[in-house]
Amino acid sequence: MLSLFSSYFRKFKVLLIEKIKRIFIFNINQKLFSEIYMYNLPYHNEKDKEVVLQFIHQHPFAFLTGCSEKDEPVATQVPVFIEEREDKLFLTGHIMRKTDHHKVFEKNPNVLAVFTSPHTYVSATWYSNSHQASTWNYMSVHVKGLLRFLDEEGLINVLKKTTLHFENGNSQSTTIFDNLSKDYINRLINAIVAFEIEVTAIDNVFKLSQDRDEESYHNIIEKLEEQGSDGKYIAEEMRKRSSQLFNDKDSTRDSKFEL
Repeated sequence: MLSLFSSYFRKFKVLLIEKIKRIFIFNINQKLFSEIYMYNLPYHNEKDKEVVLQFIHQHPFAFLTGCSEKDEPVATQVPVFIEEREDKLFLTGHIMRKTDHHKVFEKNPNVLAVFTSPHTYVSATWYSNSHQASTWNYMSVHVKGLLRFLDEEGLINVLKKTTLHFENGNSQSTTIFDNLSKDYINRLINAIVAFEIEVTAIDNVFKLSQDRDEESYHNIIEKLEEQGSDGKYIAEEMRKRSSQLFNDKDSTRDSKFEL
């Protein structure tokens, strides 16, 4: 009788331990999901579409990513332009031919372009209540779209626009497209290809301590202004938003664009 009871007890103990483990793992996963999700909070989104588009103009060097038919990721970094035509947004740029990403983009046009700015560490010791985790402030825009490659005329137009823009409109510069030799241009055109991305979705995270109280917010700005260029950049972006943030507490709509 005692041995039978011991056998039942051991089975019950095993089942109980498994049940506790499942509950523990579930809670851990829920916590992880919550921590990931909270970075998409409405107050970290920029509501003004023009501000987001201006951010892209100011930070044109994008991470352009895609995925092969074998689910292998590819990426490159290229300067791009964003423009609006017939109520649609387009990104244009150029890449080297015969690269891994060129081959992937030919077969799978679904791409993601990521635009970022300077970013910085924010210490919790700068908060009015410092007994909590520190964080990172940053600004990022994600643009999804469908990529198609352009013909030679399209490539020439992209190269003219790119060289003139980054030479600050200086038509006398020896490096703009119109001042390059024909031989050089012919070699160049054979090595690169232009693309256009029709934008299907834009999202952003402008994480600038919008969830902090006013005292902490302004103290973070002061501390960042004592840092290097990255910290000063974020401090300036925070200062731009200070009056609106603390005068309009309900201004927290989502910022995904309707395209």
